[in-house]
Amino acid sequence: LGHAKIAQALKKYNIGVATGECCHNRVMFKQFLEYGAMDYCQVDCCRLGGINEILAVLLLAAKFNIPVCPHAGGVGLCEYTQHIVFFDYICVSASLEGRMLEYADHLHEDMVSPVVINGGNYMLPDTPGYSEIKAESLEKYKFPDGPVWQEL
Repeated sequence: LGHAKIAQALKKYNIGVATGECCHNRVMFKQFLEYGAMDYCQVDCCRLGGINEILAVLLLAAKFNIPVCPHAGGVGLCEYTQHIVFFDYICVSASLEGRMLEYADHLHEDMVSPVVINGGNYMLPDTPGYSEIKAESLEKYKFPDGPVWQEL
């Protein structure tokens, strides 16, 4: 309920609370949404238990009219979450208002099909799936025998 108190106190300043990276399942999101503890649903797609759990959160956020703005920033996370945002826009919310997706400009060189940004916007990928890590990157970072670990 702490987030709800913070969100309520900030409303008079027209400041919204973006949270959700700490939530592990749809039940936690439901509690945050029911108590008005978030103005922006910042789901961490790797923290949740797969795509079904993520879709449940998207539908809950839509029910409460809360925009979804996923967290993205780790290896392949931008490649993964772009699909969630596209799905939300096309199949759930049909809106870009109040929505955004983080972008971290690193680690894409290790992906077979890295995200494409044009004019500050994610472009729909032209390959299926969430991309994959390049074989040479997997070998390079393989623990404990990869060259990166051998240099440490």
